[in-house]
Amino acid sequence: MTNEAEADAWSARLGWAFGLISDDPAERAVALAHQDKATRNTRDALDRSNELWQLTLPLGTEEQYRESAFKRAREVYYEVGRHSLPGGLCEDLDGVAITAWPGLPYALLFLEWEARYPQEWTEHAKEWGTKQRLIRIMAASDHDETLRTKLTDLVEIVVQRAYRCKDREYVRVARAVDSDDLRRRLGTAAQSDHPWARLHADYVLWLLDRPDVPNTRHVWRTWLAGEMRAPATGG
Repeated sequence: MTNEAEADAWSARLGWAFGLISDDPAERAVALAHQDKATRNTRDALDRSNELWQLTLPLGTEEQYRESAFKRAREVYYEVGRHSLPGGLCEDLDGVAITAWPGLPYALLFLEWEARYPQEWTEHAKEWGTKQRLIRIMAASDHDETLRTKLTDLVEIVVQRAYRCKDREYVRVARAVDSDDLRRRLGTAAQSDHPWARLHADYVLWLLDRPDVPNTRHVWRTWLAGEMRAPATGG
């Protein structure tokens, strides 16, 4: 399949999902309804697969997984799951550069959705493991200018809110796309009226100045206690 054909296939499955990050509440509501329907379809397909798994158990493992109805039910479950989030993002990159991956816009969409509309994300697609996996993929990848800008935007959004599960992973991203622009944005957040923004932005700036310091819970707690804090240089 050509890159263009792969991009078209992704769009056919998940193009609707861009409505999840729309500024228009009505457009988001339509996309959320689509997500919920796709999730129900996935759950129904899983129930059918599990039902056939139970029915074919007496065949033994090898015969069971060759049994046509059970095999087809597993295929349907896999295919149906690709039409919702985060199921559609389970694809293995297989060494493909992140910037060449047709799924990149949808992975970024998933992270932006969680960053901008955390309550809706939690209600309709909560999957902390996928969030962590995607953040780590983004941090470990080569970054063109477009991707760097998008990731910088995400770091800026995340540091300005109360901590959520796996947000600590964004330090990896901040270190990967460190720039004067990112430090300027973090410096602005560190001077904001929001206590969480001041705290998070100051901590990320502190770590950017110390690339060898691991971003562990121990380091965070020690820094928070004031034992390791020093003025950040970003601004």
